[in-house]
Amino acid sequence: MNEGTIELDPQQRQAATFGLDTPGLRHPPLRIAAGAGTGKTTTLAHRVAELILAGADPARILLFTFTRRAAEELASRVAAICRDRLGRRIDAAAILPWSGTFHAMALRLVREQASVLGLDPSFGVLDRIDARDLLDQLRRELGFADGRVRFPPPALCLEIGSFTLNAAVPLAQALAWRWPHLLPLAEDLRRMFAAFAASKARFALLDYDDLLLALATMLDHPALGERLRRRFDHLLVDEYQDTTPLQARIVRGFLPDGRGLTVVGDDQQAIYGFRAASVRNMLDFPRMFPQAQTCTLTTNRRSSQPILALANAILAEAREGIPKRLVGGIGEGPRPQLVVVADEAAQARAVVARVLAFCERGVRLRDQAVLVRSVQHMAWLELELARRRIPYRKYGGLKLLEAAHVRDFLAFLRHADNPRDRLSGERMLCQLPGVGRAFATLALDRLEGSGFDPLALALLPPPALARSLWADFLDLLVRLRTPGAWPDCLERLRAFLVPLLERRYADHAERGRDLEQLVLAARTFPTRRDFLAALALEPPVGSGGEAADPRRHDDWLVLSTIHSAKGREFEVVFVPWLVDGWIPSDLATGSAAEIEEERRLFYVAVTRARRRLVLLRPLACYLHSEPGRSDHHVRALPSRFLTPRLLAELELVTGEGEEGGRTADERSEKPGGEPAKEGMLLDLAASLRAMWRRGPA
Repeated sequence: MNEGTIELDPQQRQAATFGLDTPGLRHPPLRIAAGAGTGKTTTLAHRVAELILAGADPARILLFTFTRRAAEELASRVAAICRDRLGRRIDAAAILPWSGTFHAMALRLVREQASVLGLDPSFGVLDRIDARDLLDQLRRELGFADGRVRFPPPALCLEIGSFTLNAAVPLAQALAWRWPHLLPLAEDLRRMFAAFAASKARFALLDYDDLLLALATMLDHPALGERLRRRFDHLLVDEYQDTTPLQARIVRGFLPDGRGLTVVGDDQQAIYGFRAASVRNMLDFPRMFPQAQTCTLTTNRRSSQPILALANAILAEAREGIPKRLVGGIGEGPRPQLVVVADEAAQARAVVARVLAFCERGVRLRDQAVLVRSVQHMAWLELELARRRIPYRKYGGLKLLEAAHVRDFLAFLRHADNPRDRLSGERMLCQLPGVGRAFATLALDRLEGSGFDPLALALLPPPALARSLWADFLDLLVRLRTPGAWPDCLERLRAFLVPLLERRYADHAERGRDLEQLVLAARTFPTRRDFLAALALEPPVGSGGEAADPRRHDDWLVLSTIHSAKGREFEVVFVPWLVDGWIPSDLATGSAAEIEEERRLFYVAVTRARRRLVLLRPLACYLHSEPGRSDHHVRALPSRFLTPRLLAELELVTGEGEEGGRTADERSEKPGGEPAKEGMLLDLAASLRAMWRRGPA
């Protein structure tokens, strides 16, 4: 349907047109509390379009989303609405020039102001994997990996630092909240994070969290903050319930009084506390902005009435929230089922039997989803799907950029874009046979001493195994840095790496195809820097494990974590493991706030279903004991969320069954550290390093 012809309901219309009669469109702060399936994106698109049609300058509208795809979809919808109302063509790509993720918008603004921040304008963006590797190197240099104490692994160190900065709390407080057993290591962690900040400054790198902290720091600065505030009249934030305290600080930095601010979200879908997201941003919005108004969306257009009844029962159990009760729906349908089975093997068989039964009734596999709390909960089901040769795709698994050969390819591009990035330079050099860390360090030192001229390496004798490739390697470095060589240089880089893949990997042909796809994707970007920024800020996600390779099939079952399914919907949804310790997770029941987030996660799972919802509860679980003791089954307690209020909305079914959960009637139917630079207003690198120099946490 053309977005411009969609008829808004009264609640959506009120939200979309709020404050349009305010002089200069400087309306009071607006909070749109949108229940699941109530047309949040449609309402936000109409809100932006109404502002533009009322006279707002699109170039002075800043729109924050949580994915690039969401920003592109909103821009397309806004263009369609304006085109329908104005009767002329609107360019979707140009209508919202300042729309994108927090990180992408921060990158643009920080790069624009690099000279007054004391940054190299060609600074690189360190992705999560490279940040982890750099932290690992620093752990070893600081002696924290010598085995004297059990120091956190690099990935956990990265998580701790990221959580601390995004939660905007001292390190000791973050540890007390999430990792209390690490409190004795607080000072060592602080030293490592300080060294991390210094290393990034030396290599002219910023990581994800630095981008947000940099933008917040700029907004706090009197001159820079005022400069940024003068650029935008309106700020809109999608999925506001998923923002962190640091992101909320950015929002307040742009619009301190809230005039011109619109936030959209559902407090009952706030499920990213482990990333430092705070539902308080949504709940406390009226306290942060006393003039704020709230518009509530409650008319659901996704799920059947019985599924809405269950969702409302979950809402009624919540300890606090913005009052709302979902109404409307897509008509009547069967009640959600609670299937009680003997154990996890029986649970897997019950799911597969019902999946196949729904297929026989005309429901495609891709319209069915199994949603789990954790990817580890898929194991039994994956075995059963493999045994029955049912193709599936898995979401919430491996990321493409974790593959070594892809990271090798990107190291060449990153070093060409930012020659001071020694992490990428070392990885690039170590692709050559016989080259190790010692020679790579020598080569990078010589490069730096020559002002980063690749030809300075021509007189450096390479290791014997690399001699035959050395000239081609140097020629490639020159080619990658030649102005105007993009994107043709990509094929040259791929051709150089393919023979190296053949030496290193048994599956070199498949890895080579990955590089071919990467080259095709890179060619769609106007510059190397744009491509690298897009990958760093929003990396593609791979499919993880697959049974009966879905590339050979035109249909597949969806296996997903609940977190990864947010924003999606399916005709049929299965939610297994309604057992205490699984839902809610035993790792997230240490406080009332954690339990509430687990309840919200359950609500998200339930509201993904359109017409059929099947919950499953095994009576026993297999326990893997310590060595020397036998494994055995233990009794599984039902989830604490299966209260009498919820059970009243469920049809209880016992046994595995193979009828897709149909009733009898249904079965009969057919279906750093450098001097200040001239013009610098704010030394950003010093500010980032200072975050970890304020004494013991």
